[in-house]
Amino acid sequence: MVKPSEEFLISFNRIEKWLRDELNNPSSMGFSEMVRRLARRKDLQVAANQDDLLQIAQLRNAIIHDKISEDFVIAEPNEWILQRIKQIETELTKPELVCPRFEKKVTGFDWELPLLEILKIVAEKRYSQFPLYRKGRFEGLITLRALGFWFAKRSQQGALHLEQLKAKDLIVSDGKETNYQFISATTHVFEVEALFRDKATLEAVLITKDGNPNGNLVGIIRPRDLYTNEKD
Repeated sequence: MVKPSEEFLISFNRIEKWLRDELNNPSSMGFSEMVRRLARRKDLQVAANQDDLLQIAQLRNAIIHDKISEDFVIAEPNEWILQRIKQIETELTKPELVCPRFEKKVTGFDWELPLLEILKIVAEKRYSQFPLYRKGRFEGLITLRALGFWFAKRSQQGALHLEQLKAKDLIVSDGKETNYQFISATTHVFEVEALFRDKATLEAVLITKDGNPNGNLVGIIRPRDLYTNEKD
């Protein structure tokens, strides 16, 4: 039976090897320094786990250097730390990709679609995102939130004649930040989480095979999708 300390060291050694590989195998750099160096990279999850990794390094040193005998160590890892180091190992070495988790059929709409038809689709099918295309070229994203703001703003200008409006009339192109961003199917989930944290106007992340806005949509991510399994 594998002892907790042995199980801990196996996972620690795999993490250490991964750190060295990411830094092109530095010969004289210690574990903690490698963690600090790689924590600066936004394409990795080292920064999010930095504090725990540094604590884990201290526990590893206690296991290795404070051993009383061959069969006894002073610092024997408990179940919590065993699960935590395995979780960190997975997050670092095998980070989850957006596909297949968020892969699903996404309907695109022609930007000439009448606004009344959009409202009908919202009422009947409960769609909340409308990617708009003009002859295969992506033009913008209408969301329920954007739709609500648009109605609130236009209502201040007098009566609305909805039968004359089309989807393209709802696209705002005033130089402000957009409410969408395209990513490739090989983007990591933690990178999407960072996008939503860092961009306040972001309402949806659209997925194509290579991140090309004019490519076929293979998925869409809203902030709530990161924490629930709910789908439209």
